[in-house]
Amino acid sequence: MTDGFYKSGEPIADAKAPAGAIEERWTTRKFEAKQVNPANKRKKKIIIIGTGLAGGSAGATLGEAGYHVQQFCFQDSPRRAHSIAAQGGINAAKNYRNDGDSVYRLFYETVKGGDFRSRESNVYRLADISRQIIDQCVAQGVPFAREYGGLLDNRSFGGTQVSRTFYARGQTGQQLLLGAYQALMRQVDAGNVELYPRHEMLDLIMEDGRARGVVVRNLINGEVKHYTADAVVLASGGYGNVYFLSTNAMGSNVTASWRAHRHGALFANPCYTQIHPTCIPVSGDHQSKLTLMSESLRNDGRVWVPKKAGDTRRPYDIPEDERDYYLERIYPSFGNLVPRDIASRAAKNVCDEGRGVGPGGLGVYLDFADAIARLGRDKVEAKYGNLFEMYERITGENPYDTPMRIYPAVHYTMGGLWVDYDLESTIPGLFVIGEANFSDHGANRLGASALMQGLADGYFVLPNTIGDYIARNSLPPVAETAVSEAEERVRTRIERLLSIDGDRTVDSFHRELGHIMWEYCGMERTEEGLRKALDLIPALREEFWTRVKVTGRGEELNQQLEKAGRVADFFELAELMVVDALHRAESCGGHFRAESQDEDGEAKRDDDNFAYVAAWEWAGEDAQPVLHKEALNFDYVKPTQRSYK
Repeated sequence: MTDGFYKSGEPIADAKAPAGAIEERWTTRKFEAKQVNPANKRKKKIIIIGTGLAGGSAGATLGEAGYHVQQFCFQDSPRRAHSIAAQGGINAAKNYRNDGDSVYRLFYETVKGGDFRSRESNVYRLADISRQIIDQCVAQGVPFAREYGGLLDNRSFGGTQVSRTFYARGQTGQQLLLGAYQALMRQVDAGNVELYPRHEMLDLIMEDGRARGVVVRNLINGEVKHYTADAVVLASGGYGNVYFLSTNAMGSNVTASWRAHRHGALFANPCYTQIHPTCIPVSGDHQSKLTLMSESLRNDGRVWVPKKAGDTRRPYDIPEDERDYYLERIYPSFGNLVPRDIASRAAKNVCDEGRGVGPGGLGVYLDFADAIARLGRDKVEAKYGNLFEMYERITGENPYDTPMRIYPAVHYTMGGLWVDYDLESTIPGLFVIGEANFSDHGANRLGASALMQGLADGYFVLPNTIGDYIARNSLPPVAETAVSEAEERVRTRIERLLSIDGDRTVDSFHRELGHIMWEYCGMERTEEGLRKALDLIPALREEFWTRVKVTGRGEELNQQLEKAGRVADFFELAELMVVDALHRAESCGGHFRAESQDEDGEAKRDDDNFAYVAAWEWAGEDAQPVLHKEALNFDYVKPTQRSYK
């Protein structure tokens, strides 16, 4: 226990993963799963929240299988899900380059990249399925880049020494999402999927301890309505916007997951957040989001800063011998393609030394001069042209002539709702897929693996496991009392937010919360800073519930009301993230405790005391969260101190 900040509960275990050779576990699980008769599938209803890569692929596949699917998203179209923003690529162990790649190598590098804080069974399944994903997407017509002879092209991403990343220029997420979208809309046209855009899930309907439906709000007219089903799937993405400034779409939020958490779904490893090293730096207090520059740029771009602190010369005025290509110097084996957590901390370190560039000294250079000289501008433009154009539009600087300025920013969350091997949460009937769950990436996600996980979960894993739950549970219609109680909770909360009528905007609270989180629970965390955050966050949350001003009415389009509900949940999540970070007195992956580092300043794990998943239980308003530990066992990849040197 950490000074009364949490309570210890019973251990938790994943009872669904089969025993036996790791190569056979997924095949065994699929065979052992009970089946739903094809004629009965159309009588079974499944609700899916979210239409990104995980949700869109799940809806399309379950609809194709014959289930009656009801699918919701808060965007005006599934095509506007945040998955569309993914740029660089998707990993798959195809070994088209004949460079030594394999399913086992992808499995090993993912476990190592996650700093040995993920389950072996889940990660091996992900690596194995990765090959099927590419075949599926090519069949859909996804326009992956190809070599001159017509074969699919690959490039490298961080944390690996092979080329296994398939890509569509700098628009891979968009093209993959369009593939899932067209498959989903085919099922909408066939009548197997009912699609509800501009609807936001605000609560989970529970009956007899099971998830049986959702309460949603129509964001156009404010109508609150319920939908019931045999199972509920959350594919609602990550929670990076708790930091206010992140690369996430501004609508991305934690509300669907947090509503489930309050009903008993354990939240795993919330402090595991990914800081992406290549983002356009903050330019002022006016900003409401940050912009990612794809990790793929580190294939050809070289990262450097001046050797001398306080050097304000223009980059092209600094001679080669006065530049520090610090990633190449510190990590010669991987160079500029070290994993994201390592590259981010290295950038922070050189900026802390006073060698950062640009306004405030919070930036490093990403330089393409060598690549342009070696390959020619046309070749570089063919690879990265849309990214260069986006950078120039935002900064007014031409990256063909002047090095990009980049700095780390919040990008992804490895934590999420705890799920077992079947992707089922601790609430029976509630399945969680994609970034919304915690399952595959440990303490740090390798680049180009988010798209891989989302499509693996949606196309291949969930359709096999959710049928087992449905086949084993013949459920009666949901009682009216369960529905009315859930609707009443939603209406009461809406009325409470509207009735405060304070003097501060929602955004002002969100920005202040984000500043606290970035300062004390960001790239580097200390016991002192985390304790301070645990004082600041509850005080700010209390002020929110007395001073926030939400204009308008509930029965209309009201974006201030939408934001207020999301920020209220961010406050509760932020406190849990800090508790999790404080209790985990080790450094691992994206969670860097300043007190736990080696003599070279690298993350120092404590496997004796922290080789577990921290799964947190909601204990009620103002009550201490309860920690349940899932021990991590390593039979195939033995934990070692990560080294990319």
